[in-house]
Amino acid sequence: MPLVVLGLLTTGVAVHAAHALLGPHDAATDAVFANWFYLALELGAVALCGVRAIAEPRERWAWAALATGMGLWAAGDLAWAVWLDGLSDPPFPSIADGLYFASYAGLYVGIVLLLRARVRPWSPQRWVDGLIGGLTTAAIASALIFPAVLHATEGSAAAVAVTLAYPLLDLLLLCFVVVAMALNRWRRDRTWLLLGAGLVCMAVADCISTYQEATDSYRAGTILDSFWPLALVLLAAAAWQPIRPARDLGTGYRATFLPGIFAIAALGLLIYAGIATVDTLAVVLAGSALALVVARAALLLRENHRLLSAATRESLTDGLTGLANRRALVRALDDYFGHGRPRQTWSLALFDLNGFKRYNDTFGHAAGDDLLCRLASQLDAAVSGRARAYRLGGDEFCVLVEAATEPGDALLADAVAALSATGDQLSVSTSIGSVVMPAEAASAGDALLLADQRMYADKGARSGSSRGQAREVLLQLLNEREPGLLRHMSAVAVLTRNVGLRMGLSAEDLDVAVRAAELHDVGKVAIPDSILHKDAPLDADERRFMRKHTLIGERIIAAASALRPVGAVVRSSHERWDGAGYPDGLAAAEIPLAARIVCACDAFDAMTTDRRYRPAITEQAALGELARNAGTQFDARVVAVLADVVRDGSYVAHVEAPAG
Repeated sequence: MPLVVLGLLTTGVAVHAAHALLGPHDAATDAVFANWFYLALELGAVALCGVRAIAEPRERWAWAALATGMGLWAAGDLAWAVWLDGLSDPPFPSIADGLYFASYAGLYVGIVLLLRARVRPWSPQRWVDGLIGGLTTAAIASALIFPAVLHATEGSAAAVAVTLAYPLLDLLLLCFVVVAMALNRWRRDRTWLLLGAGLVCMAVADCISTYQEATDSYRAGTILDSFWPLALVLLAAAAWQPIRPARDLGTGYRATFLPGIFAIAALGLLIYAGIATVDTLAVVLAGSALALVVARAALLLRENHRLLSAATRESLTDGLTGLANRRALVRALDDYFGHGRPRQTWSLALFDLNGFKRYNDTFGHAAGDDLLCRLASQLDAAVSGRARAYRLGGDEFCVLVEAATEPGDALLADAVAALSATGDQLSVSTSIGSVVMPAEAASAGDALLLADQRMYADKGARSGSSRGQAREVLLQLLNEREPGLLRHMSAVAVLTRNVGLRMGLSAEDLDVAVRAAELHDVGKVAIPDSILHKDAPLDADERRFMRKHTLIGERIIAAASALRPVGAVVRSSHERWDGAGYPDGLAAAEIPLAARIVCACDAFDAMTTDRRYRPAITEQAALGELARNAGTQFDARVVAVLADVVRDGSYVAHVEAPAG
């Protein structure tokens, strides 16, 4: 039904315009079109907008205010048609002018209410954009209209004031239109396009008729008279468009392009004012627009600074727990070591959760994340005011203290307690490694490496854990059966630890890899001495039997449930990169990374150690042999890291000591 009424009103406006242009022009017909047909169109538009206010509760007050403004305008035309038009010398200003002026208030209030209903969020920058456009538009319109109106206006002070009030109110109306478009990021929304078109029609008609009245050139019944009913019909059409809440279009080209065009136009008007005579009001409006351009630049700089600060905070904050992250820790350490040897003493403590992986696998990642957040909050509260807490990733945490600490200090004990949790099916403890700077570390990298090694040693030395107890039993068994084999596995474990650290294994994965290196030959306890100690090469049957030692080792190790991940690595420790290994024929990335590391380290130590059937070769020769077989037997990346570790010599000091 609204569309039918809107169609009838649009057709009526077209008929009114056609009569003005084509006629017939006799007194009776002109009177009908000038008064009653004209009023019927306006009142129909008012009614249509009012019905929308009743039908749409979300924007009821906005459309009610607009319908009120339109109704007051139509009431002014009714007063003119019924009373003033019949007078030989109608008063000016009159009651009709009062109704016209009152209509502006309804239109302004309606636009503001509509903006509040549709524009989210309210942005100061959007308001400034709109004011720049509105002031520039008003300045240009003022420069074009006011000189002519002022020149032609005569009469009493009241008459002059009323004559000038129309273009002023219309300029303000244009400002509202442009502000509304700017707050909607200049997007093509039919509601605002129709509202803007209607208000522009009204403003243009008012300005032209004001000038014509001032110059005594106004004639009733021309095409100009069709602009007012057209304006009200356009407003009614805007009321019945679908509601489309404004999207935040960010900082795209439309957010800056049109305000820039308006700013250039305002600047051009001021430049022109220096060459030719321009109305003072236009100059003031254009100058105000440029002042707002400066304000907009300040808002933009403030917003960019806010975004940059937020991005910096986000880059230095762990997204899950809200603690500072690894990047923030590295930045703090770089600042500490950045100017030569620091004068202050700081301490760095790394923490790794024992048992968290099992909890995460049992209850799921969501429960694991909740536990991490709870422990992080406890850690932050425990060290607050004394140190800064960090989450480095996974289940690794850190505390940076601007003072010297010793193992067992109250601060470190509180941190360990905060990162521990027990329950019916929950047992999470914490391993710790700390370092005092600069006494024990001369750079950020040294501090992190030493603290990580000490944390790993603490994890491995926890003899009270089920993993530690099972490991000690198996190592004692190996020592009783094959003392030389124990030395070999200890050396492989030290190499594995150093390679794993450089390859970025987490503390949990590194612990599994080192335990697997220590126990990778445990299955050989089931191999007869006649095969194990044979001086000559093994025959085919003996080789097949010997290759079972990885499966035997997995079964022995997996008997302790805490060591099952270690047993899985031992099973794959003799697989080859090209798939020709045993027992499962895995290839490339199918082989666990820990098993690839153990395989390369095992081969290196075997080649550099005397055996019954051959003497040891040099480290360089062993590295050359590994390099020749990289990509076939060994992972080339592991071989490269192992070569760096051997050339650095950092592992040698630890080889003689039992790993862990």
